[in-house]
Amino acid sequence: MEKKYRSATTQRKVTNILVHLFLVVLSLIWIFPIFWVVLLSFRVQKGQYITSFLPSQLTLDNYVKLFTDTAIFNFPRWFMNTLFISICSCIITTFFVLAISYVLSRLRFKIRKPYMNIAMILGMFPGFMSMIAIYYILKGFSLTEGPFIYLALILVYSGSAGLEFYVAKGFFDTIPRALDEAAIIDGATKWDVFSKIIMPLSKPIVVYTILKAFMAPWLDFIFAKVIAGADPRYYTVAIGLYTMLNKENIMNWYAPFAAGAVCVSIPIAILFIYLQRFYADGLSGAVKG
Repeated sequence: MEKKYRSATTQRKVTNILVHLFLVVLSLIWIFPIFWVVLLSFRVQKGQYITSFLPSQLTLDNYVKLFTDTAIFNFPRWFMNTLFISICSCIITTFFVLAISYVLSRLRFKIRKPYMNIAMILGMFPGFMSMIAIYYILKGFSLTEGPFIYLALILVYSGSAGLEFYVAKGFFDTIPRALDEAAIIDGATKWDVFSKIIMPLSKPIVVYTILKAFMAPWLDFIFAKVIAGADPRYYTVAIGLYTMLNKENIMNWYAPFAAGAVCVSIPIAILFIYLQRFYADGLSGAVKG
């Protein structure tokens, strides 16, 4: 019996070691491109061809050039354009998704199931299939010229939010309906139940929705390129960084492009670090409830 126990313990330790080694290898594979881009952003050598992986000298000139040399590529403006569009879209999308998810989870009405089925079917098709139709609709309302491009992008990114409710709805379904009924008996309205009871218990899904709603416009290239057109004043960072890799610009702007890629990742990292504590609080609150 003792030998059998020792054998099982040894087998468990070997399995744990192999699993951890496999995870370490995967982590290194995942981290390597990030590490390479960060090193590239501090490189002195110009152009896309490098003689060694580790640069011989490190410099901040690429970051300085990115934010000061705005004659050709106005990265600060693109960054602020994307930040403004992402924040507005994030607020609208988060409210739409959570509100629709709550309604479909708690209320019962005739078109509830047909709407869910239609939304699921439409969600199977990639969004860019409707890109041309959306562009001409926006063009018909004169939203593809000048500052109206910002409004057009916000409408595009937040307009389809009502179809992305399945994850949040599934989370709301796990919250007991007895909480809603008790609050209504005490005189609470539907809005009170949603904002004061359901939302505090749903911090994990709120964090998930906010991150997803912010990252979609922040990283999008296809819709932004079609709607923004050829006017660089209304580019987002994704379009702007892409133009740095053109044949005539790549020699002088390849390293600043890497610096821009690092800068683009900073807001997402800050948002995730800030919201992570609410995710943990929500989980502990849900367990206590």
